[in-house]
Amino acid sequence: MRFSVCINQVPDVAAPSQVRDGQLILDAGRVVLDAYAASAVEAALVLQEAHGGEVEVVLVGPAKASETIRKALAMGADTGVHLLVADDAALDSGTVTALLADHLRDATPDVVLLGKQSQDTDAGLVGGMLAEALGRPYATNAVALAQEGDALVVTRQGDRGQEVIHLPAPCLVTCSNDMNDPRIPKLKNIMASKKKPVETREVMPGAPALRTVAYEMPPAREPGRTIPGEPADAARDLVRLLADEARAI
Repeated sequence: MRFSVCINQVPDVAAPSQVRDGQLILDAGRVVLDAYAASAVEAALVLQEAHGGEVEVVLVGPAKASETIRKALAMGADTGVHLLVADDAALDSGTVTALLADHLRDATPDVVLLGKQSQDTDAGLVGGMLAEALGRPYATNAVALAQEGDALVVTRQGDRGQEVIHLPAPCLVTCSNDMNDPRIPKLKNIMASKKKPVETREVMPGAPALRTVAYEMPPAREPGRTIPGEPADAARDLVRLLADEARAI
């Protein structure tokens, strides 16, 4: 199978951040391959190693994001496509979807994989929007993938348990970061990745439909309350508080 894995670069969520004057201030020097996207790359590589095929990674981002493509190539992907936008380009889920769809309609991979959401926004919109734009059946929140001929067997985590779906190609799957532990590239693979082909294509995103007006810190949580007394008395007080004050029961 031919896999196209849509990846993205995000700020390192472990890096310090703060909200100042309505703006989210991030450590711009610490950017990483999104953890959900890394799991999607790992899933494609595992299937390629077992059944053969090709793995392409596709990224929409500014010039600096090219280092994230090299990370995915060092993991083992064969080729990369960088849909290059300006450093100050305004992107939302819709504009990213449109750019990816334009590329994937021509590339016609058997399987499109991507993270179920992005670590920076947790929006989780691109997968469904991209499946609709490409007219492909899709499954979300995959925690395991297997290949059977020209189809995938997708184990997805649902609200009430796991579901197993037989998904013929061409198809699209969004991956959970619970499905695997992405490999850490070895030095020789990092060096080899520098020679792998990356097609860079300048693209112009459309006007975003969504604009972030400002950021605010969440309100401080009220401190917890300790209910003193013997267990039976404390339980009665707890029920009374839940019923009379919190109105939760």
